Amino acid sequence: MSSQHDKIIIFDCDSTLSSIEGVDELARVAGEEATQEIEKMTAEAMEGKITLESIFAQRLSIIQPTADSVSEVGKLYIETVEPSAKQVIATLKNRGWTPIILSGGYRQAIKPLADYLGVELIEAVDLYFHENGSYRDFDRNYPSTRSGGKPEVVKSLRDQYSPDKIVAIGDGVSDLESKSVVDMFIGFGRYAVREKVKQEADYFITDLQEIIYLVDNW
Repeated sequence: MSSQHDKIIIFDCDSTLSSIEGVDELARVAGEEATQEIEKMTAEAMEGKITLESIFAQRLSIIQPTADSVSEVGKLYIETVEPSAKQVIATLKNRGWTPIILSGGYRQAIKPLADYLGVELIEAVDLYFHENGSYRDFDRNYPSTRSGGKPEVVKSLRDQYSPDKIVAIGDGVSDLESKSVVDMFIGFGRYAVREKVKQEADYFITDLQEIIYLVDNW
């Protein structure tokens, strides 16, 4: 029996569907010193030099994001959306693909972009706020808060939907980790070229529209 999720395509969010890194933008609100510290940590984690779990809680405790600052980043994601993303996702949906956003970023910030792009399924980290909107905590059990987390999420999607094909696309080493559990991994280098991702991806592209060609001719 055919399910409605026969073909799943998983998109990273930051530096893939949008040109920004959401956590870096949240840091800007916290001031210049925090921004520099966080940008360095984010880059080192994306290049695989330090583990994600070593910085995940630390970044948030430095930033102390508020509910308002997170919704500002949500708007910024839409303003900095990858130009062809909306059309590419619409085309893929027409061809029977289910798009999913899988991110080590924050669900509340990503949701406006997902809505804008017509993506219904978001796998990302929930932030928790006090009633006054100040930062309380994050979902510490969520897989994408640690190295090796994205493959765990992909496996659970495979178990849940039993798709015939899963494709993943992203710019970072945390995305590349899912290569062994997907059928095709596409590295994306329009905003950031990570050498390890470029070397090890099944395909490496700098224009999202190339996805259509790759999946059509597979």
